[in-house]
Amino acid sequence: MVTATQPPFVGRQREMALLEDLWRSPQAAFLVLYGRRRVGKTRLLWEWTQRHADDVLYWAAEPSSESDQRRAFSQAIYRFFHPEAQGAEVLYPTWRAAFEAFAEMAAQRGRRVALIIDEFTYLLEHGPSVAGALQHAWDHTLSRGNLMLVISGSHLGMVVRDVLSPQAPLYGRATAALRLQPLPYPATREAFPTYEAEARVALYAVVGGVPAYWAYWNPQRGFQENLTAFVTHAALSLSDEPRFLLQDYIRETGNYYAILSAIARGAHTQAEIRRASGLPSGHVSRYLESLLETGYVERRRSLTAPPNSRLGRYHLTDPFLRFYFRFVSPYRGQIAAGVHEPLLSELRRHLLDFIGTYTWEEIARLWTLYAGARGILPFQPLQVGAAWNRQAQVDVVGINPRERTLILGECKWSPEPVEAHVLRRLVERTEAILPAEKYWRVHFVLFARGGWTRGTEVLARELRASPPQGARWKGTGVSLLDLATVDNQLWRWHQSPPEPMEEEIPF
Repeated sequence: MVTATQPPFVGRQREMALLEDLWRSPQAAFLVLYGRRRVGKTRLLWEWTQRHADDVLYWAAEPSSESDQRRAFSQAIYRFFHPEAQGAEVLYPTWRAAFEAFAEMAAQRGRRVALIIDEFTYLLEHGPSVAGALQHAWDHTLSRGNLMLVISGSHLGMVVRDVLSPQAPLYGRATAALRLQPLPYPATREAFPTYEAEARVALYAVVGGVPAYWAYWNPQRGFQENLTAFVTHAALSLSDEPRFLLQDYIRETGNYYAILSAIARGAHTQAEIRRASGLPSGHVSRYLESLLETGYVERRRSLTAPPNSRLGRYHLTDPFLRFYFRFVSPYRGQIAAGVHEPLLSELRRHLLDFIGTYTWEEIARLWTLYAGARGILPFQPLQVGAAWNRQAQVDVVGINPRERTLILGECKWSPEPVEAHVLRRLVERTEAILPAEKYWRVHFVLFARGGWTRGTEVLARELRASPPQGARWKGTGVSLLDLATVDNQLWRWHQSPPEPMEEEIPF
């Protein structure tokens, strides 16, 4: 049986820096922290709290009645400012009174204090008036004090509707709003230091960057052992996770599951999704619009197509949901019955291609974005994605329309060295994939897990010495990148984001 353990706290340097900046501000600060379930909001707040334990009141709401919540909050406030009175029973009559009591006691303290209300959406569920009470307290007392206020919530739809939307009582009050995202791929190196890059890419393909999912993986065990344990035990315990994630936005998830499954199996256009799901076309369009709002599905466009192009493709953005609906969901009944071989057989046949089609390409695009900003590439792309049309498809595309420059990249996840014809075909596709107008400079990149053959290296040297060109484009060079290089550079860049240029900005 696989049980979750506390994963190490990794990454989050920027988020911790934001909290520190707000803490050091000479004015009152108000942060709204939100994000999907299990992404690490509570852990982030708790880790920061440990740095300032004597000056931070951390209180987590629970899914109980309004009166029970208010009683617990009242006692937490009183005991924080009166630690000698731990047995005292205190109940403020209203939320407004509780917030104003905090502001008054904070002012008497003589130094900065922070109030963190975690799981704020539990308060909204059982007492919607709490948002108005907090707004009144912030406007009249809290914002004038030497304090920092943080509210955090996992119910994304509720946070957006009741806190961040223009109609919400708290709209415009926050000093900062931070949507906590899953950790990027480079953070796996710190969390799983014994894993080689291949295993960490595969791990990210299965569970993505959500720390709570990493907790099901034992860093002392190999990838194969962890994967088998995860899909036969842990994945079943997480089988309700997709429903919980979607219910932040959607009440009835049944038909949405059909669409997510269709996309995970490779249906990316509306027509393909309609055929794979069996749903009427009008319903598919409406469901896709709702899924786009969740952020778990996105519509990608070909970067070299005209802005009004209808060549959009729908993709799952979350690796865990993508893996779950592609591999685990079809075998849920068998897994529950203890029959695991059909799923394991499916993974043996298709996991390699799955990683190459999605995760390796996404990592290559991340490298392209970072490398452009670092000056590693000959020019900096403003957008990074993919490109396709009826004649050709390119895995990685970086484009700068103003400078008319393109990065074209091919990704191969095979453990075998890549032959020269792969690079040659990439160059040959240039003419078909170019934007419709103007003359372009093009740089080619080959992302190869297993490296490349001697013939590929020779061809790359030839293309550098004598750059290829066409009627509307000219090559500027070729970069060959294996997994080790991509992994090492991403890790280094992840640790030290690029500094802004010191050149003055005229005004």
